Amino acid sequence: MLRLSKKADYALMAMKHLALRGDRGSSSAREIAAMYDIPIELMAKVLQRLVRRGLLASHQGTRGGYELARRPTQISVADVIQAIDGPVTVTACSNDENQCEQFSKCNVRDPLWKVRERILSALGECTIAELAAEPAPVPSTTTRPAVFHTQ
Repeated sequence: MLRLSKKADYALMAMKHLALRGDRGSSSAREIAAMYDIPIELMAKVLQRLVRRGLLASHQGTRGGYELARRPTQISVADVIQAIDGPVTVTACSNDENQCEQFSKCNVRDPLWKVRERILSALGECTIAELAAEPAPVPSTTTRPAVFHTQ
């Protein structure tokens, strides 16, 4: 199954959060972590990795925090995922380092590499701006709606 890591999920959530803030200033790791119930230590590590990859800028001080290093239209979902998880792979042989014993006989390797390229293309076309344009989900409630009786 093709699935993003939790760290990549958190990174995308943080990037969308920062895109929605726009010009209203930066957000701290603590603020982002609290808003989405993510452990602060994990969020801080994710944000620092995004800084190292040039997707976020960090500022020290009382008004410090994180902000997007480029416009949301210039950051793709693929950029974020690869910054956190490394290259997108579909099979063990998706890169040159992992040649399995079936490499020379494999009849699905090349078609699956094409699938990988399509996935990367789709992730590369989707931007953080597009994620930010999507409305936030409405939280579900487990309580029953109030019932009013009239006489």
